[in-house]
Amino acid sequence: MPQMQELHTKTESKPVLSLASVSAAICVACVAIPMFIIRPFRPQGTRELEIALAVRHAAPWLAGACAVIVLLLVIQTWKTTQLGSRIALVGLLLMATLCAVFTHVNIFEKMFHPYGLPSFGGAANAAVDPDDKVLAVTLGQDARAYPIRTMGYHHIVNDIINGVPIAVTYCTLCHTGLVWNRMLDGRLLHFRLAGINNGNALLRDEETSSIWQQSTGEAIYGPLKGKQLELVRSNELSFGLWKQEQPHGQVLQPNSLYAAEYDPKDWEKHVEKTRTVVNTTKSGIGPHQLMWGITTAGESKAYPVQAILATKLIRDHVGKVPILLLVGPDGTSIRTFETGNTDLTFATGPHDGTMTDTGTGSTWNFQGCAVEGSLSGRCLKEIDAHKDYWFDWMNHHPDSTVFKS
Repeated sequence: MPQMQELHTKTESKPVLSLASVSAAICVACVAIPMFIIRPFRPQGTRELEIALAVRHAAPWLAGACAVIVLLLVIQTWKTTQLGSRIALVGLLLMATLCAVFTHVNIFEKMFHPYGLPSFGGAANAAVDPDDKVLAVTLGQDARAYPIRTMGYHHIVNDIINGVPIAVTYCTLCHTGLVWNRMLDGRLLHFRLAGINNGNALLRDEETSSIWQQSTGEAIYGPLKGKQLELVRSNELSFGLWKQEQPHGQVLQPNSLYAAEYDPKDWEKHVEKTRTVVNTTKSGIGPHQLMWGITTAGESKAYPVQAILATKLIRDHVGKVPILLLVGPDGTSIRTFETGNTDLTFATGPHDGTMTDTGTGSTWNFQGCAVEGSLSGRCLKEIDAHKDYWFDWMNHHPDSTVFKS
């Protein structure tokens, strides 16, 4: 009789262990699938990225439910199972519980902590080297600078300038600094770092948990999929030049808790050695070739940054739009202007960062405004442009043309 009872107990424990194993395996998959697919230096296909994002979205409640199932199985069968089965069930319960807890952890924000309450100080007292780059935003009378070495760590700063809610974003792996308006269809969004997709950062809004591509400002997953954020114009300038232009501007202060982890001054040299997952071989351009990307009137064009810096001034067309690229007096900052239907022909001026139109001899500054001559007071329209490594620009602008000197 005892042997029959023991056999009966063993028989009953098999389906219990099987159900507990399946439940624990689901918990592990909820962690492993997103972690495996959404990681740096690994290519992500559109479909598999959607699957990974869907799993990660469902993971907290799915893994939680499976962990509860294992717990109930342990409680219900504890008195009727043998020691070996009890040990196995407890092990599965621990595994399921740990995975369920881990689904609530944003591993990317553990690596790069968010800057929840950004603080600012005056330009005059900012501890930023003059040659360090900043992402500069001016709205109305308010001007703010976000040091790249700070932004490269935090990736996102949710801020408000002149009443406009913005998300200042930077992705060091693709060298892309972009600023997006956080108002969408009357709703205010707050963004968090969500991962990476083929070398470019992913953002997540707290309100809907939709996932956004940093390089394009487009929602690629979630309730807002297909929606487009409005771009806010910004300039990547040297801090010294920005401070000359905006002596009363405000500068993002480093977060003292994480300042020691900020990017070093030579961060670009380190990033250029990293592996890229977008194949640029057919284009004949190296993946880490730094480009100045312009999109206007539905057309995109990429300009090698070194070519711009070498020539100081380039007049060209993007599609049918006549444009002008000008290097600033610091020799490293760039701005882009639309010249419209004007027949003015520009040449670099006697001082770096200025230009002269050959028709009237008027002198124009780096802000695109004539400051001397008969056209004094006239300004060119600045258009959006930003730096981007070629692999990322090509990936998100597959129809882009490339400037050939």
